[in-house]
Amino acid sequence: MAKLRTRNQKIGWVLFVLYLMALLYLMFFSEMEQRGFGAKSDYTYNLKPFLEIRRYLFFGKQIGLRGVLLNLYGNIIGFMPFGFILGVISLRCRAHWYNAVICTYLLSYGIEMVQLITRAGSCDVDDIILNTLGGALGYLVFRYVLHKRTMRYVRFAEKRQRYRGF
Repeated sequence: MAKLRTRNQKIGWVLFVLYLMALLYLMFFSEMEQRGFGAKSDYTYNLKPFLEIRRYLFFGKQIGLRGVLLNLYGNIIGFMPFGFILGVISLRCRAHWYNAVICTYLLSYGIEMVQLITRAGSCDVDDIILNTLGGALGYLVFRYVLHKRTMRYVRFAEKRQRYRGF
């Protein structure tokens, strides 16, 4: 395990563990949307990219607002904390954006494969796409917050230096 350097990294690890526990519960143990191990008698999967995304976008009225929000936006928003927290806890992900995207992809892929094998939900390539997009957006939010914090620190240091008369 990497050496924790800052208070924010320690808090990030606690949030990371809590996030993963919540994610695993929602994906595999929740009764929501026919989830849970063995909840479905048949294997359900989609291996055609953008098929379900297109269906939810074009037939949203027939599916219903709740279904569209849960599938499209839920997959994106659900993985945004993952991308954000990766930036906080991992120096490697902080230095290179693609590490955060790859980690998000691998987690999403792993979840979808476990769902396929255990029939706990449905395996959908579109979920992997949306989850990876959510992780990337979460990482972008992290970079924005980091930039704002850095700029605030620089302004504070400049004011302090002027106040001291240097």
